[in-house]
Amino acid sequence: MKKLLASLLAAFALVSGAQASGGALVLDKFPAERVTDLAALQNGAKIFANYCLNCHAAAFMRFNRLKDIGLTDQQIKDNLLFPTEKVGDVMKVSLDPKDAKEWFGATPPDLTLVARSRASHAGTGADYLYTYLRSFYRDDTRPTGWNNLVFPNVGMPHVLWELQGQRAAKFVEVADPHDPAKKVHTFEGFEQLTPGKMSPQEYDSAMADLVAYLQWMGEPVQNQRKQIGVGVLIFLAIFTFIAWRLNAAYWKDVK
Repeated sequence: MKKLLASLLAAFALVSGAQASGGALVLDKFPAERVTDLAALQNGAKIFANYCLNCHAAAFMRFNRLKDIGLTDQQIKDNLLFPTEKVGDVMKVSLDPKDAKEWFGATPPDLTLVARSRASHAGTGADYLYTYLRSFYRDDTRPTGWNNLVFPNVGMPHVLWELQGQRAAKFVEVADPHDPAKKVHTFEGFEQLTPGKMSPQEYDSAMADLVAYLQWMGEPVQNQRKQIGVGVLIFLAIFTFIAWRLNAAYWKDVK
């Protein structure tokens, strides 16, 4: 329980920092239908294991839980595990927290509940992550050489840059609508510096799959919960109708 609370507090702190430094967030809408698409979830799990699990743990999720999204033990072993890991292990990393803090300025947070913890007034946690993963740009003033529109001055480098390619962010100075005498730094768009292995559309789709997996990982039973909820509501509606008719039949002869 202490580890779970610490993970939530760390993720919340990162979100709060992003909102404080970046102001009001304008988030892109995550395609929520991906969470019920097994192929998308499987691809997202593959991206997570290959790109995220090197630094970020998911210590409250076991690899064998991926059987819930249609993977077999053998597929998990062949595609998602290192030779020393077992299917029943939790998703931990070998990265030393002290080294991570020295390299990135902060210990990478556990991602088991990241999609649930990053919800805000600007959108859902999935919206936040979907926008964040597609908003990295080159910035030579940062120690890692990367920055992010959603999370300014983020310590995390763009680990997916080979897929997306390298981009620069274009900013312009415009008059502050609240004080014309002042100028504000406004984002105008991205400039593609080098191509990636994926087209922009393919990269957006891959990030949607990754975020779908992160959202599923935060609550693996969410799809079943929604189905059960719909069934309960239908049952209550039918039961209410039957009870109403029984009540009318019982009292019809009572004066």
